[in-house]
Amino acid sequence: MIHTHPHPGEILKETVIEPLELSVTEAAERLAMSRVALSRVLNGKAGISPDLALRLEKAGVSTARFWINLQANYDLWVAMQHEQPPVRPLQNAAA
Repeated sequence: MIHTHPHPGEILKETVIEPLELSVTEAAERLAMSRVALSRVLNGKAGISPDLALRLEKAGVSTARFWINLQANYDLWVAMQHEQPPVRPLQNAAA
């Protein structure tokens, strides 16, 4: 069982940016985004947006859906780490 879920930016950094030996500046330029914005993603301070997911797909790094799914799964995992308030059904149960 996984006790921690890696941030999608960490996955991008470890599986794409580092193996290609790209600096954050070079990768950001190739993705047509600011170095600061990419750095925030790679360091887990910001999520992979739909726009970045599309840019990654256009750059040949998997599909946009792959990156969006990674981000959604990460966001869900983070939410599951917090206690949720009591919730009641929206519909009454059929008698």
